[in-house]
Amino acid sequence: METPSRGRGRSVEVDFFRGVVLIVIVLDHIPGSTLSHLMLHAYALCDAAEVFVFLGGYASAAAYTAVLAHRGENAAKLRFVKRCWEIYRAYLLTAMLSLVSGAILARLDLNRPMVEMSGWLPFASQPWRDAFDIALFRRQPYLSSVLPMYVLFALGVPVMVPLARRSASLALAVSLTVWAGARPLAALFSIDDVAGWAFNPFAWQLMFVLGMVCRVRPMRECFHTSHAAQWFTRVAVIAVLAFAIVKLFVLTQSLPGTHKQNLSVERVINFIVIAWLAARFVRRGSIAWLARRLPAVVTVGRAGLVCFVTGTLVSLIIDTATPHTFHGFRGVLLGLGGDLAAIGALLMIARGWSGRRGQQSGAQANGAGYG
Repeated sequence: METPSRGRGRSVEVDFFRGVVLIVIVLDHIPGSTLSHLMLHAYALCDAAEVFVFLGGYASAAAYTAVLAHRGENAAKLRFVKRCWEIYRAYLLTAMLSLVSGAILARLDLNRPMVEMSGWLPFASQPWRDAFDIALFRRQPYLSSVLPMYVLFALGVPVMVPLARRSASLALAVSLTVWAGARPLAALFSIDDVAGWAFNPFAWQLMFVLGMVCRVRPMRECFHTSHAAQWFTRVAVIAVLAFAIVKLFVLTQSLPGTHKQNLSVERVINFIVIAWLAARFVRRGSIAWLARRLPAVVTVGRAGLVCFVTGTLVSLIIDTATPHTFHGFRGVLLGLGGDLAAIGALLMIARGWSGRRGQQSGAQANGAGYG
């Protein structure tokens, strides 16, 4: 896949994609959202989660190599040990926000479905035991479920990035082997329950490693101008259309949750063909053009972890505040209003974070906000 433009600082294309994905994640978790019906999951067998994890791997590799170049191997390893702690704290904060929100909604007798999703009811019955399980990742309330695997991935960055730098083929072979054995590995470590681990880290590491490999060992320019690349682009277009047809007209019901939990092969293939087409747009400069005209979205991408955590609260508030008693055109308008409010809130949060934190450069800028 094509490497976004790289200079001394961050990749504006990666930050733009991350900003878009973070906005999509918020909208996808608002049940009454209108715009969510236009998002990737509606037309593909994969969704924003694959994009988010892939970009996380790409950005983590960028951060590691930047620190490695400026401060050495020990500093790069230490950076990701610290990153594990940052992500773990973000996980605890997200879980706490989910539980507190559920408690408030339960107290006010509002939005009962969201009360159940928040995990408040089991926590209220056994708070100490539940808190212990949450701290050990045994239970992951609401949207916090994506963060535990990021803790594990951050620990693996100092191992996998050097491996990918030496041999991309070997790094991919190791990752594919782990992915193929993801289910028995999850069962071995007792994380094969969807209710406990919505994302099997042994499976989803494949997306993360793909992102890292694309950063440290990008395809050569001569390949992108070759007939093989043109042929693969045509195949990718046909595949994307075929997956869309299957999703829209063939599948009569949603696929089982285990398909997403264990990153099924059809999700991987669907993501790869979409990513290839996105990479072609990056190479043409289309994404950089969009990013320059939508700088607020880029700011959301740079405030990745902050926007992810606060986005959980935003989606819950918007869902609670939006009436669900209207249908038809009025319901569409209300859902669209909630979507615009959610997007506006996320843009404001990112702008506020950016203003407080100020400009960062070099390795520090590359290492911040990648979750």
